[in-house]
Amino acid sequence: MARRRRRIRVKKGALHRQLGIRKGRKIPVSTLRRLKRSKSALTRKRATFALNARKWRKGRRRRK
Repeated sequence: MARRRRRIRVKKGALHRQLGIRKGRKIPVSTLRRLKRSKSALTRKRATFALNARKWRKGRRRRK
């Protein structure tokens, strides 16, 4: 039997709100790396997701 992959559930903008960074602005990589060492498990997960998600659209042109 094939295993189904679980969908990743992310609250959009949660990390931006937590850091006080305006919507549409990029979070610096140095900040994300620092957050990966946070005491909070939720913050670590969000930072890891953000670092991985940066790689997803590389090389693609965005549609307007």
